[in-house]
Amino acid sequence: MTDQPAPSTAPAAAAGAAPGVAAAGALASHDDAQVLLRLTDVHTYYGHIRALQGISLEVQRGEVVTLLGSNGAGKTTTLKTIHGLLHPRKGTIEFEGHDITRTPAHELVRHGIGQSPEGRRIFSRMTVLENLQMGAYSRPDKSGMKADFDRVFGLFPRLAERRSQQGGTLSGGEQQMLAIGRALMTRPTLLLLDEPSMGLAPILVEQIFAIISDINRQGTTILLVEQNALMALGVAERGYVLQTGRIVRSGAASDLLNDPEVQRAYLGG
Repeated sequence: MTDQPAPSTAPAAAAGAAPGVAAAGALASHDDAQVLLRLTDVHTYYGHIRALQGISLEVQRGEVVTLLGSNGAGKTTTLKTIHGLLHPRKGTIEFEGHDITRTPAHELVRHGIGQSPEGRRIFSRMTVLENLQMGAYSRPDKSGMKADFDRVFGLFPRLAERRSQQGGTLSGGEQQMLAIGRALMTRPTLLLLDEPSMGLAPILVEQIFAIISDINRQGTTILLVEQNALMALGVAERGYVLQTGRIVRSGAASDLLNDPEVQRAYLGG
């Protein structure tokens, strides 16, 4: 997805919020010891185009938090900014209490931020096993890789069956499993997932989201970008709604599900 500004039917910033849903600019106060990731007034640009216009959000340890919004809202740009692929011109990003605003992406992987990108971006000519090995490339603890292979193959038995098969010959659902598995091989504290259901059949979407819940139950914190708002809010504790680079709604996932404006814009209500 290209996060270029686009016309949107997303909820307006202030009107009609359901109980428990915060309007734009409101950031809930959390115990700092539990905050794993914090963005404060982040502005990110593509050239002269301001894609993020003062994003502030928090992800607590152990949570699944989702970012909702239409195409061009800034969801993928937010993930790229967190992961060091883009650097904001203004604002700060903190991870585990440390300022990572200017930290390069490859260093953030070592610090515990893993990402499964939109479009999967697997190595099509490499085998499943080689793709997973690439996920662990920067890890110093090579002795711990076997346990992580076991974890990935436990979550995705289909990958175990196809471990010697080239990535490009896998189905779309299997490639998505491989992209998530490769990210898990970095042993992330925070896993960034960008549109994991894109292009998948409904039955595969349900499987992927069930696995996302399993990953979280195993102790991995997840920040999820997803256009399937119903599925995303079904696995998340909290959510943020983005519109043209700004957060216009935030709150508990259950409150966002019941918010009339969110229902109208994203749930077909």
